[in-house]
Amino acid sequence: MKQINYLLLFFLLPFCSLIAQTPDELKSWLPPVDGWTVSGEVEVFNPDNLFDRINGAAPLFLENNFREMTSMEYKKGADYITIQAYRHATPEDAFGMYSSERSSDLEFLPVGGEAQGDKTNLYFFAGNMYLKMWSNASGDVSKELQAIGKALAEKIDAGAGYPPVIRLFPEQGQIPYSAAYITSNYIGHEFLRAVYTMKYEKDGQSFQLFVLDGGSPDGVKDVLIQYMAFTKQSDELKEGGLLVKDRYNGDIPVLWKGRYLVGVYNENGDTIAGADVLLKELAEKL
Repeated sequence: MKQINYLLLFFLLPFCSLIAQTPDELKSWLPPVDGWTVSGEVEVFNPDNLFDRINGAAPLFLENNFREMTSMEYKKGADYITIQAYRHATPEDAFGMYSSERSSDLEFLPVGGEAQGDKTNLYFFAGNMYLKMWSNASGDVSKELQAIGKALAEKIDAGAGYPPVIRLFPEQGQIPYSAAYITSNYIGHEFLRAVYTMKYEKDGQSFQLFVLDGGSPDGVKDVLIQYMAFTKQSDELKEGGLLVKDRYNGDIPVLWKGRYLVGVYNENGDTIAGADVLLKELAEKL
């Protein structure tokens, strides 16, 4: 029995950093930065008081299963660098929160699983953490921000990257940096939860491929029952292909495979050429 316990400990140790990052741990992982001093003050927020710090932005964090935020700071005279480290329930939730705040005004950078930033800002995800960093400095502190970000990402999850399902999406036609994870309310339906998406441009058409994770075949069936009730369709629900006639979002071809529901969505409700092939290609990888 002791041998089994030791083996379990051996295999679980690499994943510990993905599970628990306490405020004290996070602060201890802050690297030294020339000319800057780590402030002794650390603030911690939870779902009950997050509104006190970020007010109107809090609901989206809570929707993405936010658990705790640790706020830390570097100081250099009157200048400061603030780090807000948001811990979420899962790496998917952290990625989902990051992807919901992508900005076309920022440059993509090699930090964590994906990052954006400029001279005074840096945002990235790693493991189950979403980190936001910014400075009031009048000059360029991007090197300092990236040094701090890379050090934290290495400690949180050295192998940070997109969720496994996202990596299975077909590469041809992908719009770079368009991957996302939606915890609920995908295309306006509350029952469409835990949805991975990727935007595409192919043969002159723009569309999204999506994968809904129902957790089990019964979970997917429950989603389809609700969807069919909304669309007033009476189709037989079984694994395989189905056309959802959504009066708000147009016809949406889907393919049910096990715990997953794969679909193609176009904002204009257009029929996507080769949709069946794309669905089959993605479903075969799941």
